[in-house]
Amino acid sequence: MTTTAASSSAHSHHLSPAFPGRAPWGTASKLRAWQQGAMEKYLQEQPRDFLAVATPGAGKTTFALTLASWLLHHHVVQQVTVVAPTEHLKKQWAEAAARIGIKLDPEYSAGPLGREYDGVAVTYAGVGVRPMLHRNRVEQRKTLVILDEIHHAGDSKSWGEACLEAFEPATRRLALTGTPFRSDTNPIPFVTYEEGTDGIRRSAADYTYGYGNALADHVVRPVIFLSYSGNMRWRTKAGDEIAARLGEPMTKDAVSQAWRTALDARGEWMPSVLRAADQRLTEVRKAIPDAGALVIASDQESARAYAKLIREITGTKATLVLSDDVGASKRIDEFSDSDDRWMVAVRMVSEGVDVPRLAVGVYATTISTPLFFAQAVGRFVRSRRRGETASVFLPTVPDLLTFANEMEKERDHALDKPKKEGEEDPYAESEKEMDEANKEQDEDTGEQEQFAFEALESEAVFDRVLYDGAEFGMQAHPGSEEEQDYLGIPGLLEPDQVQLLLQKRQARQIAHSRKKPDEEADLLELPAERRPVVSHKEMMELRKRLNTLVSAYVHQSGKPHGVIHTELRRVCGGPPSAEATAGQLRQRIEKVQEWATRMR
Repeated sequence: MTTTAASSSAHSHHLSPAFPGRAPWGTASKLRAWQQGAMEKYLQEQPRDFLAVATPGAGKTTFALTLASWLLHHHVVQQVTVVAPTEHLKKQWAEAAARIGIKLDPEYSAGPLGREYDGVAVTYAGVGVRPMLHRNRVEQRKTLVILDEIHHAGDSKSWGEACLEAFEPATRRLALTGTPFRSDTNPIPFVTYEEGTDGIRRSAADYTYGYGNALADHVVRPVIFLSYSGNMRWRTKAGDEIAARLGEPMTKDAVSQAWRTALDARGEWMPSVLRAADQRLTEVRKAIPDAGALVIASDQESARAYAKLIREITGTKATLVLSDDVGASKRIDEFSDSDDRWMVAVRMVSEGVDVPRLAVGVYATTISTPLFFAQAVGRFVRSRRRGETASVFLPTVPDLLTFANEMEKERDHALDKPKKEGEEDPYAESEKEMDEANKEQDEDTGEQEQFAFEALESEAVFDRVLYDGAEFGMQAHPGSEEEQDYLGIPGLLEPDQVQLLLQKRQARQIAHSRKKPDEEADLLELPAERRPVVSHKEMMELRKRLNTLVSAYVHQSGKPHGVIHTELRRVCGGPPSAEATAGQLRQRIEKVQEWATRMR
């Protein structure tokens, strides 16, 4: 090793900023309480393999490098290998390590390592290409292998096998992840799986620090989600024109096409949402002067179009980061060090890229896996001082609203699927979806052919605010006083203050709505909690439940199915079951249950 423990601890204060309440550990600079707890557990047990699951923004890099410094100083290991998902992250690890006196070579490709280095930083793809090169290195000297965002070792079978082959002889292995594991059943190397009472084997973490705990400790920012609905119109590849409203129950394909119509830069939805997000950024910058905003786009064409819209809306240029651009890492670093307002990126900043000043986000991609969503939101939650809040703008899509409402839910990687029918995990992504979520290049996926359509028209309507599992607000037009109420929430607030302020905003909006004449109520003027966003699957379950109850009532009453359905429509109102809303179906379910109870 080229540095002493004293120099390591002297430099360790250059890692992510200290926060009040972080406890000291040993001779190192102050650690956050969770980092100290994880260190103590590791040093007490001295395991060969250790899995730490910590929410994005909590400081996994600080924990891992503090541990690496200790192991090097005490001669438990002689060198370090860091494996990261991307080239950018590989370099970021090397820079963070250098700040505490550990020198990692991020350009290593083959041959002996320079004597000035304490190890290497490589990518999973790089290990996949030459596993024996890395095996030889760990066999020659006692090695700590840090596997960052280890779920990527399951991205392809070859990567997992390569990691096993390369690092099986390692002296110590530290696995890190900040988001739910993959939901396919590829085992992740060096992760322990334990069988639960339901017979399903799930990953077992040695130390877990979830978003809820990090929020309570003021380590991460609370996230305010601002959801936008609106009417969409598109033409299918069959030539049919379809109109639908985001958030209304529809088939999976229709949700996908309405969502893509909303994200089309030529419509009105994206300009309206970007304008609202820029207003929110202006408000946030009153308290956080260098706050930045990020649009996460699906592809390069969309990213360029969004950057152009931002230029038109704000009069200033947005930093554009494309996934196959050789200068992408440099542009991210330059944006991070500046006080520029906007960055637009294609997927690649969804995980691990550290731009702590990002406080406003626009989720403008159709990737709908919980893993990608958590990674994307993780870009905005890193707290620098107490009271900072993050704001993320979303389309009103059932899956996204579910993820937003379940931010604090902790999940493990399951090796087995539920055995009973009907117990399908709603978070179980297909391997194809995960490949899409983690892809860095914009290769042709054939999706355009499969879902070919032409976006014709879109409009945005402010729909609701989601915060801490609760929903607030009534629908409002962009630019209206009601929308401005929510966009103007201060950027520096304690979590309980956010909740109180949202409740007051909604009460004011309801009071204002009641004063309006009926003819002016052109939007659905009900509070968010009374306007549930229902998925197509939930609609099918409601119709199935209604039909089951009607069938049971047929035998009880002796009346035909059609007569009972007609009577339910007459009493409860609304269209036939196939076209009824979730609220109308629930009302009919309650009514037929009431009738059945009376006849007993």
